[in-house]
Amino acid sequence: MHARYHWFSTERPDIIMSPRAIGGIRRRRWAVKSGEKAVSEIYVSTDVETDGPIPGPHSMLSFGSAAFTADKRLVATFEANLETLPDATGHPDTMAWWRTQPEAWAACRAEPRDPAEAMPAYVAWLKALPGKPVFVGYPAGFDFLFVYWYLIRFAGESPFSFSALDIKSYAMAVLGTDYRATVKRNMPRAWFDALPHTHKALDDAMGQGALFCNMLAANAKRR
Repeated sequence: MHARYHWFSTERPDIIMSPRAIGGIRRRRWAVKSGEKAVSEIYVSTDVETDGPIPGPHSMLSFGSAAFTADKRLVATFEANLETLPDATGHPDTMAWWRTQPEAWAACRAEPRDPAEAMPAYVAWLKALPGKPVFVGYPAGFDFLFVYWYLIRFAGESPFSFSALDIKSYAMAVLGTDYRATVKRNMPRAWFDALPHTHKALDDAMGQGALFCNMLAANAKRR
């Protein structure tokens, strides 16, 4: 599978726009209506699928990113399946889990792309977003580990710098709970949109991005 990416109209989120249609919007901030606040940050919710706990000995099999504005407008998406790293192997525990997920496994192994091609394309996509990209993950400590390693190894740079925003940590602050107690079953149901969690990278990135934006809205109401 080649890297797939879509752009969405900021005025009509239901309209998908091709990179060609974006034209001059690339590599600069998008214009906004007079009186609207300029977009300074874009929250890039990202999920990865891997065959082990760390990159290098193991591989990132697939990743998907969904870029949102703070008010939960979906700006663009990116997804790619990747070829495994030379000399890397699947971790036995991870591969045992994958055997319980045959549909997701088949999806992440369809038409894998060379990381040396996919990661520079991802960098270009990130740089074309209408604001500074902020990596958002759940848990960020796992997903960002792989994405950052692959960006530096295959693209030579990270538009995220070396920082990431962890959804669970943000929820801890909003709810005033202990970190270990900040789990999804203890979060308000209103934070969860009716989106699937399929262990397919882009699906899960979309759901996690919507969750984070709902947390932002809930926190704003508390101020």
